[in-house]
Amino acid sequence: MNAYVDVTALPAPAYPPHARTYRYDEVDREFLQERIAEFSGQVERRLAGALTEDEFKPLRLMNGLYLQLHAYMYRIAIPYGILNATQLRQLAMIARRWDRGFGHFTTRQNIQFNWTRLEDVPDIMRALADVDMHAIQTSGNCIRNTTTDEYAGASPDEVADPRVYAEIIRQWSTLHPEFTWLPRKFKIAITGAPHDRVALQAHDVGVVVRKNAAGETGFEVWAGGGLGRTPVLARKIRDWVGEDEFLAYLEAVLRVYNALGNRDNIYKARIKILVRDLGDEFAERVEAEFARLPKRKYRLDPEIVDQIASHFAPPPFAALPDNPQAYAQALDGNAEFAAWAKQSVRAHKAPGYASVTISLKPIGGIPGDASAEQMEAVATLAERHSFGEIRVTHVQNLVLPHVRQEDLLAVWDGLRAAGLATPNIGLISDIIACPGMDYCALATARSIPVAQMISERFASLDRQLDIGECFINISGCINACGHHHVGHIGILGVDKRGAESYQITLGGSATNDAAIGELVGPGFAYDAVTDAVETILRTYVAHRAAGERFVDTYRRIGLAPFKEALYAVA
Repeated sequence: MNAYVDVTALPAPAYPPHARTYRYDEVDREFLQERIAEFSGQVERRLAGALTEDEFKPLRLMNGLYLQLHAYMYRIAIPYGILNATQLRQLAMIARRWDRGFGHFTTRQNIQFNWTRLEDVPDIMRALADVDMHAIQTSGNCIRNTTTDEYAGASPDEVADPRVYAEIIRQWSTLHPEFTWLPRKFKIAITGAPHDRVALQAHDVGVVVRKNAAGETGFEVWAGGGLGRTPVLARKIRDWVGEDEFLAYLEAVLRVYNALGNRDNIYKARIKILVRDLGDEFAERVEAEFARLPKRKYRLDPEIVDQIASHFAPPPFAALPDNPQAYAQALDGNAEFAAWAKQSVRAHKAPGYASVTISLKPIGGIPGDASAEQMEAVATLAERHSFGEIRVTHVQNLVLPHVRQEDLLAVWDGLRAAGLATPNIGLISDIIACPGMDYCALATARSIPVAQMISERFASLDRQLDIGECFINISGCINACGHHHVGHIGILGVDKRGAESYQITLGGSATNDAAIGELVGPGFAYDAVTDAVETILRTYVAHRAAGERFVDTYRRIGLAPFKEALYAVA
């Protein structure tokens, strides 16, 4: 079947005015139409019984389709976590028409639909392509969706906009002939700010965009991070790679991994094991491969950078005063609004603007879930107040990046009406949790109900504020999709002789002070986990010094007081 479609005749998606997302060209759209035709035929053959599940599996994984406990799960790529309002509305439509009315936002800034029927997948693919979206590179042993700072292009501490280079990585890695079948999946995170908001050291490769004294752009490169069965923090392998040699250096890293990565043992196949085993030799091998590559072939042309950067040009900000009187009055006159603003509103590089983080963690809710109606509400707020732009965070929340301070009260009102104004960003109920045994075929324990019980126990905002910044991450199996290793409090559910047992780690971090949490001791039964968290936090409050966060106190006093409190014999 000839899958060619004359995409030049297809209408371009109607994006909201000034939406700063990368817009596909005719090459991108032609490729998507060809992939849809190809996979539609494969689905037809599977439904007809011409393909077995084992034969179909590698084909569906290349297109983001998983077979979970109850149904197929379809994972949609949201490159570097950026959506426009049209795209979010389309996701809402897909949720309502082909799922059960909701979607689940993930720690890779993607979205998953957990109740997909196989026969509907081609129609979903076509609906995604209508708004320049797809599910490619969301599964399989390839370079996955590159993640970046949800405040990119808005944060005042930003050195350079990482979205430009995340898009370059996307174009470079998509269908790269050498990296289609890597030893294992490969995850890249990139940031352009000195404060790590991307969990840099937990990635196979982490990249920091830098500027030198001459104002030139370059990159600091880390490699070998990862969680799962063997948690390892990445090590820095290059202080500086010039912009023109950026892709050549990434190519060298991937070539070394592709050549030397373990393909015989799935548990030793990630690059973290190779970097750990080789030590300094890994960087030396990368340098040798980098030296061999023809630089002209891999040179990143400044014209290409400028062309891609044009898609991420700042929106037309108005000349506004900072902290306008109307905003100040709203804060003074409305305690509920002020409490929300304190947790959810952060500074913006443009005077008179702010970025708004939208919590997808209501008390007793499922972390990361949003209903079709909520997605539509956020899309409307983005059109009215944020130049039509939305971001997905790697901690399963959403962001309106460019909101006038004078509009914050109206945004809050809109979020409240949609059930999205929980003021818990950065607090104890802002929990990361994987789907766990409620959905995932790999899980050995439940994650969602544990997150719900903990958030209900600590529902009081006053108590959450008293505890202060504290991140709980929950995984339902050793694969660590909930990033439990780098939570201030990490919870891992495992199967222990047919019963769920929850191991707890303390002191992890995914920011500049990155750390793998320490195991406190034997696991806790399902109905004892919340009490264990209560004991941990009471111990922290009893020992904290003025101004200390949970992780600060833990690092000062160590594991012993917490362990004693948890396992004391009555």
